[in-house]
Amino acid sequence: MGADIRFPHLGIILQNVGKSISIGGFSIAYYGIIIAVGMLLGIIMATWQAKRLGVDSELISNLAICDIICALIGARAYYVIFRWDYYGKHPVEIFNIRAGGLAIYGGVLAGILATYIFSRIQKTSFLDLTDVACAGLLTGQIMGRWGNFFNREAFGGYTDNLLAMQLKRTDVRTGDMTKDVLEHIVTLNGVEYIQVHPTFFYESLWNVGVLLVILFLTKHRRFSGQLFFSYLALYGLGRFWIEGLRTDQLKLFGTGLAVSQVLSVILVVFSLGISIYMGKITKKKDLR
Repeated sequence: MGADIRFPHLGIILQNVGKSISIGGFSIAYYGIIIAVGMLLGIIMATWQAKRLGVDSELISNLAICDIICALIGARAYYVIFRWDYYGKHPVEIFNIRAGGLAIYGGVLAGILATYIFSRIQKTSFLDLTDVACAGLLTGQIMGRWGNFFNREAFGGYTDNLLAMQLKRTDVRTGDMTKDVLEHIVTLNGVEYIQVHPTFFYESLWNVGVLLVILFLTKHRRFSGQLFFSYLALYGLGRFWIEGLRTDQLKLFGTGLAVSQVLSVILVVFSLGISIYMGKITKKKDLR
C-alpha cells in the first residue's frame, strides 16, 4: 500500500522499490550488488588513471584486489567498533553485512594501510599509487552510496527542502528515526512516511564534484600525493557537513561527537598542511 519512496517537491513517486532480488530462491541484496558494481567501476577508473599518470596498470589491478579485501574488512570493523553497544550483545550479527553497516572511513583507512604495505613489497611509490587509487575510490563511493538508497538508511533529519525524501516508516530501522523526524510524520492514504534529507544523495553528488576536481588536477599534478591529499581534504569537507545532518552517526566513545566529523577535521587539516609543505618544496626545486 502506498509508494515506497517519494520526493514530493520533485514530483517523483517510486513504487515497488525492493531491498533485494531473488534468484533461484536465494535473496541478493541490492546493497551488495551496487557495492560490487561500484568496485568494478572503481577498478576501471583507476586503471585509466594509471595510464594518465604513467603507473603500471597491471600493478593497479593487483593493488585493487588487496585494497578491496582490506577495505571491506576495515569498513565493517570500523562500523562494528563504534556500534559495539549493539554488536557486543549480538556478535553473530557482526558478519551480516547484507543488512548494511559498512563505514566508508574505515574502508579508506584500511585501504591506505594496505596500499602502503603493497608499495613496500613492490618497491614502488606509495604516493603515486594513492594518486591513482583515489579516483577509483571516489568512483566506487559515488556508486556505493546508492546502496543506502535501497536499504533506506544513511539519511538525515527532517527537512522540507526541494530534495526532501519520504520513506515508509515501516521500511526504516527504528533507531535511525530521531525525535525530530518522528514529530514530522506524514500520513498519506493511511500510510505513514518520514520526510528526511537524502544525505546519501548529497554525498554521492559531492563525490562527483570531488572526482571532477581530481581528474582536472591530474593534468596539473606538481608532486606525488597531490591528488591523494586533495581527495582527503575535499572529501573530508563534504563529509563533515553531511555527517552533521545524518541521524545514524557513529559516536566517539563517551562523547556526543560524531566520529566521522572528528576524523574529517583531522584529515582536512593534515592534508592541507602536507599539501602546502609539499607545494613549497616543489616550488623551491623548480626555482633552482
